[in-house]
Amino acid sequence: MIHGRAAFDSGELLHGDCLDVLPALEAEGVRFDLAYVDPPFNTGKVHSARVAGGARDAGSPAYDDSWGGLDGFLSMLEPRLAALKALAAAEASVWIHLDYRTVHDTKVLADRVFGRAAFAGEVVWVPGNGARRRIGPSVTHQTILIYAPSGVMTWNADDAALREPYADTSLRMHFGNEDADGRRYRERTIGGKTYRYYAESGRRLGSVWSDCPAMRANTPLVKETTGYPTQKPEKLLDRIVRAASNPEGLVLDPMCGSGTTLAAAAKLGRRFLGIDQGELAHGVARERLARLGVTPPAQRAG
Repeated sequence: MIHGRAAFDSGELLHGDCLDVLPALEAEGVRFDLAYVDPPFNTGKVHSARVAGGARDAGSPAYDDSWGGLDGFLSMLEPRLAALKALAAAEASVWIHLDYRTVHDTKVLADRVFGRAAFAGEVVWVPGNGARRRIGPSVTHQTILIYAPSGVMTWNADDAALREPYADTSLRMHFGNEDADGRRYRERTIGGKTYRYYAESGRRLGSVWSDCPAMRANTPLVKETTGYPTQKPEKLLDRIVRAASNPEGLVLDPMCGSGTTLAAAAKLGRRFLGIDQGELAHGVARERLARLGVTPPAQRAG
């Protein structure tokens, strides 16, 4: 049963397959402002949870990532992306997080679902796990494809989370001026108009994000870790939520796993909606939200 209302007061966590849940939400008039999709990566294996002591427990499977090959994976993903498209608000964006196994084929698929003109860019995320392959170059990054179904998306370009410090060389060469408060700055005149840039504000972040290490989410040494496999770091989702949604906007994660997106949204004052069909994922996400003082209504979709 899904609550029959078009907006969520704070957050909800639904237990079920998003392919079944999303059309029901569309019928209720629910529209999201940001959707972060972290689907399985087509690894061809069952992923297990981490138990007390930090070891992987083969007896505690989290999810099965076997689809019978690439075509099976794409067949799973396509209708779910189409269902998301139908729920997108006027300036919504969909972020699809994948790795080298499927990202290129998914790009072609997503272009077909959302329309090629809806492609808004991509983020290359560097988890920082290091290289392991010995017979060729190691792939040490993952890719997040970004789509704006309407052609326009919320983008908070001036948020501090989308800034990074200027390089030391740039600071030495260009920021030799100081204002009355001792703030270093540079000025540029373009088209007869002078612009002032302060060193402390930093420069706009590009499309390669290497400052959100995966280790933060995958070691039992930090509180953020839940033990759920392939958990993403909160810093990564914090940045995405800040960048592509506004306070009180609705953030949707249709395959929410351990609930990182939901936790980031809750901390930032966004409403959230998480969906997952896994028993373990649902339990982990609910416990995680409870630790934040957030208790979404207990319900099963369907």
